[in-house]
Amino acid sequence: MTEMEKARNQQVEKQQDAIVQQAARQNGERGLVPPVEIYEEDDALFLVADMPGVTKDTLHLEVGNKVLEVEGRITVNMDENVSPLFAEVRASRYVRRFTLGDDIDAGNAQATIKDGVLTIRLPKQDAHRRRKIEIQAA
Repeated sequence: MTEMEKARNQQVEKQQDAIVQQAARQNGERGLVPPVEIYEEDDALFLVADMPGVTKDTLHLEVGNKVLEVEGRITVNMDENVSPLFAEVRASRYVRRFTLGDDIDAGNAQATIKDGVLTIRLPKQDAHRRRKIEIQAA
């Protein structure tokens, strides 16, 4: 992916996040944007999102039209007799969208969540994987 494509994708992601936030405000529900790290290996891209309070049961991942949508509902397990005096997190969910390149095989994506840390493996299509070229002696 060229630098221009990366910049365009980042701009699209910001616009999509703004749309999600606006929709959440209109519905009276705030959404948090989870911090994300993205790294690349030869055969896949990895997306790691910090989503405290989200479990497998409250996580929703969907891919369509080259867009990965991540949404997680925040759950806080408290004893019934306890009510918080103060809560800094007022939103009840995380929402984020990512535009995927043509080199991603979204149909074979894999995801795990542990202790509120979501890891998504987005494999590259075979034609886009890095390969070593064998050199033949002439």
